Amino acid sequence: MPRVKPFCGIRPPKNLVEQVESRPYDVLDSEEARAEAGSNALSLYHIIKPEINFPPGTSEYDERVYASGAEQFRKFQEEGWLVRDAEENYYLYAQAMRHADGELKWQYGIVVCAHVDDYMNGVIKKHELTRRDKEDDRMRHVRATNANIEPVFLAFRHNPVLLDLIERVRTAEPVYDFVAPVDGFSHKFWIISDAADKATITEAFAQMDALYIADGHHRSAAAARVGAEKAAGPDAESSFYMAVCFPAEQLTILDYNRVVKDLNGLTAEEFLARLAENFDVVNRGAAVYHPAHPHQFALYLEGEWYSLDAKPGTFDPTDPIGVLDVDISSRLILQDILALGDLRSSQRIDFVGGLRGLEELQRRVDSGEMRAALALYPVSMEQVMNIADTGNIMPPKATWFEPKLRSGLVIHSLD
Repeated sequence: MPRVKPFCGIRPPKNLVEQVESRPYDVLDSEEARAEAGSNALSLYHIIKPEINFPPGTSEYDERVYASGAEQFRKFQEEGWLVRDAEENYYLYAQAMRHADGELKWQYGIVVCAHVDDYMNGVIKKHELTRRDKEDDRMRHVRATNANIEPVFLAFRHNPVLLDLIERVRTAEPVYDFVAPVDGFSHKFWIISDAADKATITEAFAQMDALYIADGHHRSAAAARVGAEKAAGPDAESSFYMAVCFPAEQLTILDYNRVVKDLNGLTAEEFLARLAENFDVVNRGAAVYHPAHPHQFALYLEGEWYSLDAKPGTFDPTDPIGVLDVDISSRLILQDILALGDLRSSQRIDFVGGLRGLEELQRRVDSGEMRAALALYPVSMEQVMNIADTGNIMPPKATWFEPKLRSGLVIHSLD
């Protein structure tokens, strides 16, 4: 039973939100953050990417950088660019992305404080492994700022009580309503201050079996480690961390595709022949071809697209990991044929999020940078939750959630 609570959010005034808000820290590098911040002193990048406060080339892991992030956080509050709410609230955060068919699809998440014990005990379930160095980085940032500056992205299974509440809250005028400049996604934000609504949310989450990390595994781990380090007791503010919880059925997972630099010494003809051992291979011509269903892949090689349908017997449909297309392709193509080794560290492969489209795969191959591209059918949210429920871990680079949460709409202080 997940334990959540409302909190006194620290937020920008309505007239400043579009100057403060930013993309998440981990979707852009230091120079991109420096360019996006530009001359805007109110940009959240000064807090979440504080290396931009130093000359180019300064390590983002320099102790001075973390101290600068904390100092900027204090400055933003002193200047009134971020203001603490007077009472504990829940919040509703909505995002919209226009899909390929032209439809504008909205998803609505409730912003809560989740308990670190639930992460440690597996009530908040993960589906990815974390890297210690990334955990350490976020832990140092949380420790320096004494706050969760950016939220974790959680999902929950269908819940009519919360869906009804969301439907009612979203009819009111939002506190924030803007379109992000980089990606064109729409964002809205409401305060849930009514005592009865807050009690309903707390109780609804307490009746759930679990919450699921969609994105933000390192932020969850870092928050749990800081909470344990502070050891201030189960009811202390530092024993909670900020998360946005979305109904799983509203979420979109895009394809997460692969481009490879070589064919492991094989000619194109030899590679296709090897593929035919485990896949039904069909030449689809020069036009971009999208995988039509699970267990079908799209290969781009030498100006032609091919569909690859996994043959019966090449995977176990009862295995929650083995049935995943990311596992099938990794095992039968990237390892058995191309011998790429550890996909997390191999220099012969790169990964491309589906938001860029399959045209990006084709471009990188046609440019000569890459030898071939492999497009996958997207993983479903149900698969992600089933894997978490069975205690399994997704293969690397399996999920790409879009849209990403914008940072800076609300912050949780550990005080």
